[in-house]
Formats: sequence, C-alpha cells, structure tokens
Amino acid sequence: MVKFTSFIAAGTAYTTRERGVPAPYLRRVFQLKKLPKTAALSVCVSGFYELFINGQNITRGRLSPFVSNPDDLLYWDEYQIKPYLRDGENVVGLLLGNGFANNPGGRVWDFDKAKFRAAPCASVRLELDGTAAEAEEESFLTAPSPIIYDDYRAGETYDARLEIPGWAEPGFDADGWKPAVPVSPPRGCTVENAVPPVLVTEERAPISVKPLKDGYLYDFGVNLAGVCRLRVSGMPGQKLTLHYGERLLSDGSLNLRNLCCDAEDEGYIQKDIYICKGGEEEWTPTFTYHGFQYVWVRGLTEAQATPDALTYLVMNTALSERGGFICSDETANLLQTLTRRSTLANFHHIPTDCPQREKNGWTADAALSAEHTLLNLSPEANYRQWLQGIRKAQAEDGQLPGIVPTAGWGFQWGNGPAWDCVLVLLPYFTYLYRGGLEILKENAHAILRYLEYLTTRVGEDGLLAIGLGDWCPPGMGCDQYKAPLCLTDTMIAMDVCEKSAYIFDQLNHPFHKAFAEGLYTQLKTAARARLADLNTMTALGNCQTSQAMAIFYNLFEPAEKPEACRRLLEIIERDGGFMDTGVLGARVIFHVLARFGHAALAFDMITRPEFPSYGWWIEQGATSLWEDFQEYEHNASMNHHFWGDISHWFIRWLAGIHYNPRGRGGELDIRPQFIPQLTHARGFYAAPEGKIAVGWAREDNGIRLEIEMPQTLSGRIILPAGVVFENKFSTGLARTGVFSLKHT
Repeated sequence: MVKFTSFIAAGTAYTTRERGVPAPYLRRVFQLKKLPKTAALSVCVSGFYELFINGQNITRGRLSPFVSNPDDLLYWDEYQIKPYLRDGENVVGLLLGNGFANNPGGRVWDFDKAKFRAAPCASVRLELDGTAAEAEEESFLTAPSPIIYDDYRAGETYDARLEIPGWAEPGFDADGWKPAVPVSPPRGCTVENAVPPVLVTEERAPISVKPLKDGYLYDFGVNLAGVCRLRVSGMPGQKLTLHYGERLLSDGSLNLRNLCCDAEDEGYIQKDIYICKGGEEEWTPTFTYHGFQYVWVRGLTEAQATPDALTYLVMNTALSERGGFICSDETANLLQTLTRRSTLANFHHIPTDCPQREKNGWTADAALSAEHTLLNLSPEANYRQWLQGIRKAQAEDGQLPGIVPTAGWGFQWGNGPAWDCVLVLLPYFTYLYRGGLEILKENAHAILRYLEYLTTRVGEDGLLAIGLGDWCPPGMGCDQYKAPLCLTDTMIAMDVCEKSAYIFDQLNHPFHKAFAEGLYTQLKTAARARLADLNTMTALGNCQTSQAMAIFYNLFEPAEKPEACRRLLEIIERDGGFMDTGVLGARVIFHVLARFGHAALAFDMITRPEFPSYGWWIEQGATSLWEDFQEYEHNASMNHHFWGDISHWFIRWLAGIHYNPRGRGGELDIRPQFIPQLTHARGFYAAPEGKIAVGWAREDNGIRLEIEMPQTLSGRIILPAGVVFENKFSTGLARTGVFSLKHT
C-alpha cells in the first residue's frame, strides 16, 4: 500500500464566497541521466487536480481523483509515466482545484463550516525502477494559475491575461515562483482510486442562438450535464459571463431560480466567467461542471455570438452500457432515454441527486435507482468505492447521514430508513446482479451496526417514524405525503432487515442473520397490528403508496395479497386512474400491479399524457427526468434519476427479464407481459454469465417470442394468463430460441 505523509500547498489561504484564491500551479524539475525501465507517479490530493508531464496533460479524467470528505478518505491515482520522460530535464506539473476540500457554494449543507475546509493540497510520489520517494516540499515551486476562482458547485472564473505559457515544460524560467509550503496531512485515510474516470462522452452543438437581454441564449436542445468549450476572437479584458440553466421562464429569459436552495445563490450557482486576453481563444472550465440545456452568455458581441462559439461537452463517469429496452410505444422509448440521460448526468464519480444546484450524494436517490442503474449500466465499482465513504460517515451509534460525503449535515434531518437503506440495497443488488462476495463482506459490519441503531429508535408502538417519507408526491409540497411516516419507515426497515438477513446468510454469519430476522419479525408483528385493517386488507393511509408498499414489502401475507391488490385497484380508480405516489410508492406500485396481472394499467399510469404522469413530463417538453410533478411554473430540479425505476420495470415486466429471481444464482425467469398498448417489445441485459435478450412481437396468428440466453443459466418461461405455447408439447423451460404463442 502506498503511503502519503508529506503534503504541500501553495499557501494556507483558501477561497471563500467573497474572495477567490487562484488555483495554484505546482512545478517540480528532476534530471534523468538515462531513461528508467519503469516510472510510476502517484498523486494524492485533497481536492481535484490536473497532472502534466513535460507539458503534456495526462490526467486520467475530469474532476480527478474522486469526491470525498478529506477527513475520512483521500484518493490517489497512479500513472505509468515512462512514455512521457526524456533524457535530461523533466518536469512534473500539477494544477490544484478546490474540489470537495472547499465548497463555498455548499453552505446550505454546512460545507462552509466543514472542519476539513482548507486550501487544496497534494502529495506526489515518484518511483523510478522500483525506488520511490515522496517529493520534498522545497522541490516544488508554485505560482497562481489563471483560474482565479473555482467552486465545484458554483462555477469557475478564468482570466486568460494571467496565463503562463510553458509553465509545465522543461526549460521554463521559473524566476519569481515561490517554494510550496508544507501543510499538515488531511486526516483521512489514503486509498487508491479504483473507479472509471469522468470523461467527456459527447460534444453537442447548439440548436439555436438568440439575443437575450444584454447577451445571447444558446439552446442545446437536451438537458444534460457537463461544461461548455468557449471559442472566441476576443478583445483584451473582455468579460464573458456564462449562466447555465435548465428551463426558460414565460418571458423567454433563463430560469435561475430553480438552481438555488438559498435565495442568495441566484446568479452565483452555475456561472462561469472568462476574461479574454485578446485574439483567437479557446477555454474549457477545469474544476466544475453544470446541469443545463441553455447557456445565457453576457458580454458577447453580435459578431462573436456564432453557433460554434459554444460547444456542449457532456460529462459523466465512463460507465458502459449493460442493458436496454425498446418497444412500439414512443412515449415509453422516450422515457427509457430520459432515464438513461438523468442517470448518467447524475453520475460524476458518485450517484448524485441533481447536477446543477446540489451535486450531493443523497442516499435515497441511489437506493431508489440501484436496480435500473445496474440493469442499464456498470456502476458497481463506483458503488463499492462510494460505500467506503458511507461507512466512514456512519456515526458511532450506527446512524447514517442523508448525504455522503458530508461535513456533518444530514443526521438531524434528511435521513431515516428510506434513505439509510442505501447501505444495504447497494451491496444487495450489486451482488444479485453482478455477483462477488467482497461488497457484502466490506459492508456487513456497518449493516449490523445500523440494525442495532434501528432497535434504539423503535417507538412504544413497535414502529419506526424517524426520517423522510414518500418524497415529492404529485401536486403537493415535497414533504407533504399521504402515506404515514410510520408506515413507510417501518416497511423500508422491514425490507432492510430481510435483505440484511440474506446478506448475512451468504456470508455464513448465522448469529447476525438471526438478529436481522428477529428484528424483522418484531417490526412486522407491530406493523400488522397497527398499520393494516386485516378485515378490508387496507393499509394505513388508504392511499396508493401505503397499499402498494404493504403488498410489496409483505405486510400482507401471500393469501391476503390478491384482496389487498383488489383494494389497491379501487384506490387507483378513486384517484381517476392516475399515479398518486411520491418516490417511495412509485418504486413499488408498478411492480405490484404487474405481478398481479395489471401491467396494462401500470403502463397507462406511466405513459398517459395528462397530469400527473411520466407521459405528462414528455408533453411538457422534458428531455430528462424531473424532480417532481407540479403544474405550476417549475422551480425544482429538472434532472433527477430517483424516478427512473420505470426502466427496470420495462426490462423486467414488458420484456420479461427476471434475472436471479430467487437470489440463488444461475437462474432466469422469462415472464413478459403482452399488454394491449404494445405490438412489440425487446429488452436485454449483459449478465455475468453472458447476454440475455428477450423480444416479442404480435403476428397474425399469435405472438412470436425470441429468447437469447447463456447456456449456464437455467429457468422458466412464465406466460401471462390467457397465453399458451402453440406447441402443446413445449416444456416452458427458458432457453435460446423462437417460440410461437397463442391466446386461449
């Protein structure tokens, strides 16, 4: 394990909201009489960095290395630098950004009060032919860079007149540069970075450029996340201000209000400033990113406001595609696309809640999105690394905060079982879909501590009511939910216990498993006594969320569920056939309906164009998933992924791919729903055993079902009521092939 003990910085002054401290250049020269056979350079920083060897930027990705509380964890990257070295003089150059070490724009979450707040610092270790040494502080010289202000959340200011050409190249005259200063090492443990980098994954040109007030509005057509590359023939000292936003107001101006959690943030969050040096210029922000569709640029002349002046550089962690879905309904296809966009726009090292105002690792958001993300993409390395931070953030009593990383915020408000369950759900679903016991082993002790914490919060009635509930119900305030908190908290806690028992069983921890099962039984006994009318099979709250959660999380016994589902159908009919749930209810209701033969109703609730529904978002012009369903002028985030489980539902129920359905491994159930709204559907998932693909299409004489699956998987084809195999001798075993089906 590489150890880092000597950290250096340009100084101790750090950027505040009112005063910027330039991002520092750090430069070190070393001589080589001959080229080494091997050369490795390890970089550990408290914020973000860019690495240069002999003038060449070799940084593995944007916003490197990772985001973390530096009091808990610091991540380091290793580079093999032999290809960049030369005989004689060589130069290591570092550009340091604030990253998570200093968040002036994060005061709503108390990042401005963080104990770890400080100027960014770095430790560099050079290893030549197996001999390693940390660089002495006096071997690095430092000078201010043209980045005179950088804030991970708010944006960046760059004064091109302050550029220092050749600063990281051999032969540069560093006269006037000052020695770097030693600083106390950050308190966190140093850990090797083991996740894919954040990369520019797409470049987009604007679809229109229009005059707006004292500037020009660039519309890129789609709400994504990243930065803009600016190209301009500028005048010395010309100031260009770029405001990034997601939506226009009714007067055509850019909505800046939905970017703020604090009224004083308006005009501060999501803003980059570039000051020209004169001539042909090109610039891309380094230590920030934004969520946006529109950019309002002030300071451009009419001649400069050309379409090629701005290019959208879409950024996200370089996750590979693992699954997908397509069908005959364009609304469903668009919703699959929107889910993919929002999931990626909210994946910059960790799963975040939104890419504009917060960029926080909200735990519930990741828990709600775990299955659809694992089915579509490859997040498991990032989940595993983020869980390191979650475990470090866990309090001594086992409690978890609502956001990670945190500076201490999120314990008094913003957590509870529906948020905390991320500690269990990420390992559980990652293991279920990708295998490997390591992620279970790493988190088992923290899970046990959390279960012990829950026992201290059970009320006299045997229930839990300690956190946030069915967040963002349609047409209501985000925290004005219909399902009682005691129901949602207790149901989620039951699920946590059940999945924890499974994890402990896989790890052969019988005593821990017994403890989890005992707590589950205790909670379920109290819940059945107090949260359900077992005469009418109605859950407390008499609403869609309560009823669906009570069915999904087994408050009702198997024999009771058909009647409980009939009651759910009555509630939905009472509500006009519309969805009426927050995020907790939406995560389960469509699965419940499909399991009991009502997939067509679930599909209609998802895709119908009237308010409230996902289809209504499409009607409103959404190009990403929004934070809520509100008919008034939208001032919430317009890029959230925690509603995205519909993609999981599409793949699981419409295509019919039920991978590892009983948690035993090696199994696959194919159970498509041939709903009348569709003429065809197809889904796929690249499982560890190989690719699974299921597609079906209506034909004149019935339905054609095509299956592709690895031979190492065994399973069944389970057809919906009223559909049978045309060949009466079919076994119903899942296997690669084409099957003809007919209606009875």
